[in-house]
Amino acid sequence: MDHRLAGGRPGVDGETAVNERMADPEGAERIRLHAADVGTEHWRRWGPYVSARSWGTAREDYSPDGESWWSFPHDHARSRAYRWAEDGMAAICDDEQRLCLGLALGNGRDPILKERMFGLAGPEGNHGEDVKEYWWYLDSTPTHSWMRWRYHYPQAEFPYAQLVAENGRRGRLDQEFELLDTGAFDGGYWQVTTDYAKAGPDDVLMRITARNAARRRRRCTYCRHCGSATPGTGSRTARDRSCGRTAAGSSPSMPSWAGTCSPRPVAQRRCSATTAPT
Repeated sequence: MDHRLAGGRPGVDGETAVNERMADPEGAERIRLHAADVGTEHWRRWGPYVSARSWGTAREDYSPDGESWWSFPHDHARSRAYRWAEDGMAAICDDEQRLCLGLALGNGRDPILKERMFGLAGPEGNHGEDVKEYWWYLDSTPTHSWMRWRYHYPQAEFPYAQLVAENGRRGRLDQEFELLDTGAFDGGYWQVTTDYAKAGPDDVLMRITARNAARRRRRCTYCRHCGSATPGTGSRTARDRSCGRTAAGSSPSMPSWAGTCSPRPVAQRRCSATTAPT
């Protein structure tokens, strides 16, 4: 077991920290909470303080007429810089959102990377704004020393246009047309789980696990992207990008990881979804 998962006290060696954690996991978290409360260690500095979706909301409204959804649609979100907020899948940031770390995925069929939750704008949905994705925040300690997040990613091309068109056709008295109704999961999906563990207030381990929930071998591309805010301007600039690929192993439920690529910064946005990882 990696001693970084222990989350023990500063100055304690890895083996001792692991033993303390296993013997009294709640006690280790109480120590962290006390240190955070009295201000000796900032255990709450990093946490899941990033929205799963920020595009088109009032806080990103730069339109002259208050129509934020049309001035900042989903198609713009992957290439425009945010001023006031960020979003991201399984994303974490510091408590002032100056540095954000998130997850992007590619299934080899979508025209863009999956780096934020897709949904209908308020005027597009027959029942108003509606996110058409499936994800869960499974676990977190009060200091976010341990966090777990899960997402189900279709292996077929994501039906962006179909979701918009069908929900636009339906009226208010009709049921909503969901992602599951499109048949996107019929060919299989990846169950993507992201775990975060802190060895210290500023020492965070990120682990990404993808399980192939299909009968055939499939390849999934993942990208960990990091973005920062420029102090005084509020604009977001890219800092780092690292990519890798996973392929299903001998068993669909036991994928193996392979492949890396060098960090490649982009000019304005954290990780341009119009460019696939190399």
